[in-house]
Amino acid sequence: MTVNEDSFTNWKNREEIAESMIPMIGKLHRERDVTVLLHSRSLVNKSVVSILKTHRFARQIAGYELSVTDTLPFLQALTTLDLGPSQIDIGMLAAMYKADDRALSVEAFTAEAVAGATGANKIEGGEGRDVVLYGFGRIGRLVARLLIEKAGSGNGLRLRAIVVRGGGDQDIVKRASLLRRDSIHGQFQGTITVDEATSTINANGNEIKVIYANDPSEIDYTAYGIKDAILIDNTGKWRDREGLSEHLRPGIDKVVLTAPGKGDVPNIVHGVNHDTIKPDEQILSCASCTTNAIVPPLKAMADEYGVLRGHVETVHSFTNDQNLLDNYHKADRRGRSAPLNMVITETGAASAVAKALPDLKAPITGSSIRVPVPDVSIAILSLRLGRETNREEVLDYLRDVSLTSPLKRQIDFTTAPDAVSSDFIGSRHASIVDAGATKVDGDNAILYLWYDNEFGYSCQVIRVVQHVSGVEYPTYPATAV
Repeated sequence: MTVNEDSFTNWKNREEIAESMIPMIGKLHRERDVTVLLHSRSLVNKSVVSILKTHRFARQIAGYELSVTDTLPFLQALTTLDLGPSQIDIGMLAAMYKADDRALSVEAFTAEAVAGATGANKIEGGEGRDVVLYGFGRIGRLVARLLIEKAGSGNGLRLRAIVVRGGGDQDIVKRASLLRRDSIHGQFQGTITVDEATSTINANGNEIKVIYANDPSEIDYTAYGIKDAILIDNTGKWRDREGLSEHLRPGIDKVVLTAPGKGDVPNIVHGVNHDTIKPDEQILSCASCTTNAIVPPLKAMADEYGVLRGHVETVHSFTNDQNLLDNYHKADRRGRSAPLNMVITETGAASAVAKALPDLKAPITGSSIRVPVPDVSIAILSLRLGRETNREEVLDYLRDVSLTSPLKRQIDFTTAPDAVSSDFIGSRHASIVDAGATKVDGDNAILYLWYDNEFGYSCQVIRVVQHVSGVEYPTYPATAV
């Protein structure tokens, strides 16, 4: 047999193993509300090829490809345990087992590593938490996709309603079509049907009421069976406490804004300051996509090296706030054609750092340029560090942060020498460190941080909502058993 035939046979064998993993992953998710991860990437509802590609990602982490033959035994062991709602990383299990010198069986090691999610220790699933989307634009529809995807056993977040202004004939049909197909993010993974008579969208079995209203004061959510819901305001129309308080109607318990909050509204970047949210806080903001992109790596660098000052330059994709062709706009430059120009604009991300990282006293400045791409941006973070270092040390540190630190869901890492913006469409991380572009000279460091300003940000929003709803399930294993 030739080498090529050996390689092909190996591939087919791995395909077969990945195929066998799919029903186990699905059953754990549906019946026990367990999300199986591989180095913080979800394997739920993934295809055979997607599972194999996710395993291959480990090449840039440890220098070798993680095989499904390595992770399958851990997945099989999980199916035998009395698990409660949780997230379990089989990539981390495999890596930690390899480093363990106690000669335990895979079954014994796995049981020990996830003991906090089993038996008397496990979290009992509840009835779930109602969620309402106020607005159904770019972020609103992506958040809807994520909520539907994460419905799992039904014990987590439940998208119950969408509030929009009436748009005329076939309004609900058109909105459902925009949820079904997206020019950037592709097809909705599942089925969507519409009942115009009851103003309901059914997406993968989730019945979502479409409520037409011009103002929050017009709605009594309890009339739709909605109670203690978290409302996600995607409009950006209200950004201070007084305005957002208008949403606190019957049936609504908390309000989460998908834009920077003003005044005393807490600006939350999940992974950095979400644990500062007070239990009785009813109004909070998820800050901006750019703030979410720069704050986690900024915190990581400040923790390890200290940061004396910094500047962030964002090269940002154009948004709906800009005009397709030159026309009047209340802002000075955003009236010029977005697909035809680079447009200098402002960013509030630098000033927002102080809200998310109050202990960081370093001055951070910022500016922004909008460019003619529809999605994915890059933040160039230039830092004066508290001590001298070198490029190799910084890259090793950030690679480790992306894998094993509390920020591993926020910070990703790529070594691809030919990476470009479209490669990161659909990334679930708040930002991705581009290793090849990183520059370090003594106490000066420049980080290039890619981020999907639509989808990656929407994932951060969902994490905040999960946290305040009480359905942010613990992740296992910890970094040490």
